[in-house]
Amino acid sequence: MDRDSSPAVSVSDESSEAGPAGERGGCCSSPSTRSLVDAAGNLSRTASDVSTASFSEQCSSVGHSGPFEPAAAMAKLIGRSPASAAASLSRLSMKPRAAVLDRRSTDDEMELVKERFSKLLLGEDMSGGGKGVCTAVAISNAITNLYATVFGSCHKLEPLPAGKKAMWRREMDCLLSVCDYIVEFYPTTQTLPDGTNVEVMATRPRSDIYINLPALEKLDAMLIDILDSFQKAEFWYADAGTRSFGSVTSSSSTMSSSFRKSVHRNEDKWWLPVPCVPDTGLTEKARKDLQKKRDCANQIHKAAVAINSGVLSDMEVPESFMAVLPKSGRASVGDSVYRVMLGADKFSPGFLLDTLDISSEHDALAMADWVEAAMYVWQRKASGSHGKLPWSKVKELAADDDDKNVTLASRAESLLLCLKHQFPGLSQTTLDTSKIQFNKDVGQAILESYSRVLESLAFNIVSWIDDVLFADKSIRKLSDNLKS
Repeated sequence: MDRDSSPAVSVSDESSEAGPAGERGGCCSSPSTRSLVDAAGNLSRTASDVSTASFSEQCSSVGHSGPFEPAAAMAKLIGRSPASAAASLSRLSMKPRAAVLDRRSTDDEMELVKERFSKLLLGEDMSGGGKGVCTAVAISNAITNLYATVFGSCHKLEPLPAGKKAMWRREMDCLLSVCDYIVEFYPTTQTLPDGTNVEVMATRPRSDIYINLPALEKLDAMLIDILDSFQKAEFWYADAGTRSFGSVTSSSSTMSSSFRKSVHRNEDKWWLPVPCVPDTGLTEKARKDLQKKRDCANQIHKAAVAINSGVLSDMEVPESFMAVLPKSGRASVGDSVYRVMLGADKFSPGFLLDTLDISSEHDALAMADWVEAAMYVWQRKASGSHGKLPWSKVKELAADDDDKNVTLASRAESLLLCLKHQFPGLSQTTLDTSKIQFNKDVGQAILESYSRVLESLAFNIVSWIDDVLFADKSIRKLSDNLKS
């Protein structure tokens, strides 16, 4: 790269294994939130448990090849076709969460709920001096912190402790109860007792919450069910840093630490427990079951990423971000990248990325920040030359024009998308972080933070399963070498 690397800001979920919460294991475009209507299917409003049998059926119905299509993938996860999704919306259960407070069995739980909501009302400023953050940021932080408390110390494929599971569901119910009161008005007809029909304004849940929140709760329940399915497993874990595996099998307990390195995929994370398998490796049935659960968790991860990307794209760009943009896009991306983007008759973002020296995630994130800043510079110039119309309208009107700014903005958008595809674990860009920090829409804050933490949990589960499969492959390879 021909630019000095600059530090980039990312939003972290404080999970010690997942790294930044924006870390993503799959490529998704950034559909608008409302484009997920077809993806909603027949989802339950409440986070109901998913039985093991239904879980296996759901996983087996999910396709795992080809590019990710949010509508099709979500429809497969919930067992519905995209064509019937619109009709299914009328059956979505948007049950009020006020009953959550009535289910409190003890005074201590009620006091806990009061404490949580008091902190939200104070905007995390316990002094009462009015220096707290806005409600949207407070709820977003609360969901992130709750995730870190419940899942931050989980590093194994095992059922979540009953206490933590109850805490997660109880406090998420309280935090999500806010969504029952985020509504929109629509005209409807009401019949009076005398038979007269009058037009009145009624309320219904806001469309983005009505569509995405049930989907997120379904994904939440499925992830918890995946962890619960590891009640009895053929593998186990050894404490990090031990020389031997210390298991029930005789020979595995005598293995040296040198072999431990060969079965540890992430040697840089030496503190994590090491997965162990029997001397002969996992059975074929257990291996297939693990792969099926991995594929299902991976599809859940992609669905959460799609929802998160859609919510972020719908958030307003903060004025603070627009105020610090460079005067020209060329100054942001650099001369060499600018010449390629402007001079090529047929622009290939993949070819351009191959010519750049992007050797680390830090370099990729810095490049993403530069390209995103340049994209908004060119979009602003293109909008100004068309009577300050929104970029979406300018893109339609100037499709056949030779406007240089429109061309550069479109190519920067494709380059940014290709960059995120090539580096699926890329953290959130400076713009995404700014949107979360300055967002004041409570509904968007809940959807963004909820999808972000589910995205992180799904990514962790996929990583943990990969660790076990890697250990199984290593032990079988060693066994074959000993036999030969």
